[in-house]
Amino acid sequence: MTRPFPRQLPDALGLQVPIIQAPMAGISSPAMAAAVSNGGGLGSLGIGAMQVGQARAAIRQFRDMSDGPLNVNVFVHRAARRDPSRERAWLERLRPEFGRRHAEPPEQLREIYTSFLDDEAMLAMLVEERPAVVSFHFGLPHPRQVDMLHAAGIHLLASATNVQEAKAIETAGIDAVVAQGHEAGGHRGVFDPDAEDDRLGTLPLTRLLVGATGLPVIAAGGIMDGAGIAAMLALGACAAQLGTAFVGTTESLADAAYRERLFGESAHHTTMTRVISGRPARCLANEFTRWGAAVTNDRVIPDYPIAYDAGKALNSAGKAAGETGYGAHWAGQGAPLARGLSARDLMAALKIELAQALRAAT
Repeated sequence: MTRPFPRQLPDALGLQVPIIQAPMAGISSPAMAAAVSNGGGLGSLGIGAMQVGQARAAIRQFRDMSDGPLNVNVFVHRAARRDPSRERAWLERLRPEFGRRHAEPPEQLREIYTSFLDDEAMLAMLVEERPAVVSFHFGLPHPRQVDMLHAAGIHLLASATNVQEAKAIETAGIDAVVAQGHEAGGHRGVFDPDAEDDRLGTLPLTRLLVGATGLPVIAAGGIMDGAGIAAMLALGACAAQLGTAFVGTTESLADAAYRERLFGESAHHTTMTRVISGRPARCLANEFTRWGAAVTNDRVIPDYPIAYDAGKALNSAGKAAGETGYGAHWAGQGAPLARGLSARDLMAALKIELAQALRAAT
C-alpha cells in the first residue's frame, strides 16, 4: 500500500498502517488489542479503572498473543473534591430511579478510580513492563512521571480538545497529541471539565493542531472506516484513532445490551452527558441519558469519579431488575457505521478501504 501520509510516529512504533484502536476502559481487551497490533496497527488497553495487578496481567495477556506494539492508557484527572452535602443530595435525586428498580441507593459514594497523578505503584509497573506507548486522558502527568516513562523508552501520547491543551502537551514534552473531536464517543479529554468547551469537531481540531504545534497529530472522533482514516491523513494527521468502530467486535468486553443498542436505533441518537460519571461523555441514548436531560445544572453533580460510583450502582440495580438502560454505553456519532466483525476482520476491512481511498485520492 502506498503511504502518502506523515510517518514519524507510525515509523517509530513500527506500524504498517496508521490505525490506532482507542484504549476504551472496560471495553478494550487484550485480545482486541492483540488483533489490531497483529494487523499492523496499534492496539490499546485502557487501564484507568484497573488496579496495578489487573493492569499488569492485561499487558502480559496481550504479550502472549502479540509481539506488536501496545498502547496503555491512564487517567490523569484532578483529585475529586469531596462535598458530602452535594453527594447526599445527588443520591436523593437518584432515589426515585433506584426505587423504580426496587433498590436503594448506596449510603455514601466513593472515589472509585485513583488518578495516575497519585498512583506510584502504577507508574512503577509501567516503567517495569515498558509498553511501547503510554497515553494520558483528562490532562497531563507530572514532569517526573514523563521523565521516568521516557527513560524507560516509552512513547507518550495525550488527548487534547483544543489548541491550548495541545500546546500544554507539547510544552510538557509529550511525543504526540490525540486530537479528540466533540463527536468522539466516551469521556471528553478536557483538562478542566468545568471550563467552557469549544466543542471542536475532529476535522477543524486536527487542522488546527497540525498548524499550531510541532507534534504528530492523531485524529480521533467519528472515524469508522478507511475513507474516514484517509480523510484525516489528508488533513495532516499521522494516524487515526478509532474507538466506537471496535465496540461491536467479538473481542470487545461490551455486554449484550450495549451491543444491541449499538446496532439499533440508539446508535443514531448519541448525546453528551455528565450525569453518568461526573464528567462529560458521549453515550448512546438510553434511560439514564433521558433522565439526565432534566439535570440542567452541572454543579449539582458530584465530581468524577465519585458520581460514577452512583451511576454504576444504578446500572447494577437496573440489571438486577431486568433493565439495561442505565449503562455507560459510550459511543461516538459514527455509531450507525459500526460493524459486527472480529477485530482481525475489521482491521482487514479497514486496510482495504484505506488503500482504496488513498488510490482514489492520487
